[in-house]
Amino acid sequence: MALLEVRDLRTYFHTEGGVAKAVDGVSFHVERGEVLGIVGESGCGKSVTSLSVMGLVSEPGRIEEGSSITYDGRELTTLSEKEMRGIRGNDIAMIFQEPMTSLNPVFPVGDQISEALRLHRGLKKKEARGRAIELLQLVGIPVPERRVDEYPHQLSGGMRQRVMIAMALANEPDVLIADEPTTALDVTIQAQILELLDELRERLGMAIVLITHDLGVVAEVCDRVVVMYAGQVVEEGPVGDIFGRPSHPYTQGLLAAVPRPDRREGTLAVIPGTVPPPTNWPTGCRFHDRCPYAWDLTREKMPPLFDLGGDHRSRCWLVEHPERREEVERTRPVFTGGAAQ
Repeated sequence: MALLEVRDLRTYFHTEGGVAKAVDGVSFHVERGEVLGIVGESGCGKSVTSLSVMGLVSEPGRIEEGSSITYDGRELTTLSEKEMRGIRGNDIAMIFQEPMTSLNPVFPVGDQISEALRLHRGLKKKEARGRAIELLQLVGIPVPERRVDEYPHQLSGGMRQRVMIAMALANEPDVLIADEPTTALDVTIQAQILELLDELRERLGMAIVLITHDLGVVAEVCDRVVVMYAGQVVEEGPVGDIFGRPSHPYTQGLLAAVPRPDRREGTLAVIPGTVPPPTNWPTGCRFHDRCPYAWDLTREKMPPLFDLGGDHRSRCWLVEHPERREEVERTRPVFTGGAAQ
């Protein structure tokens, strides 16, 4: 049994402008000790998926009936807010995108770490402070005995992110959700944060769900990958399959857009267009209006997730109709330099 399993998750926002189907039938699982990457452009539903797992979706958003999120066999979507508070931060923890907006500016960082320990572990104030210092040391913050009394604005961006990791790890969760944990950090600090997460995963045996748009990060640290587009999973599989033999044109476009030392200047591919609004997803394949292989079938009928073997799946009609790919590629290049043709 998977440690965390999401089945047919539908998180909709009911607004005056219509129903925004931000997450529309997403399924995936996470095993103990593994790192699962969830990738895709902004607006594809990655962050809303993570907030749904944490039970942090608020009005006008809600998780629709028929969705299922289970942790260690326990259904989370039917729990009360009080019951979810017992799981949130204790069994499943989350690192948010921007630590400056997630940390309270009027409290020392040590107090904010201690709060989780006192709430979930029942530690006394002195014990919680000592543990907070240990956690700051664990995540590589120098002189933790002094930093524990400092406020968020006194710390660098990298240190604030490390404080967020310390808070998330305070109760040694089984699952850590990291939502763009290296956004806005310089390359050196990014590498340090990723190395830290990997070390902590090995030491504590926790599973990590890494939400990012950075495929370079995914290649470096993930075991499996879920590629999302327009509120759906369009491809999933082991990291070697996703990078070595990507099936979905969207995945291929993302990989073609990644800078590499061996690429000539001006040869980066560009996926034309933008992610459509969640209040008006296209019919058929949701990528068809940006796809170089689109034809009548893709515009009319939504493809299922086809099994490619070895836990590799792709939501693309090209799996059943490879002749369409061959026909298009005989006449024009696809995702090779400049822009997707």
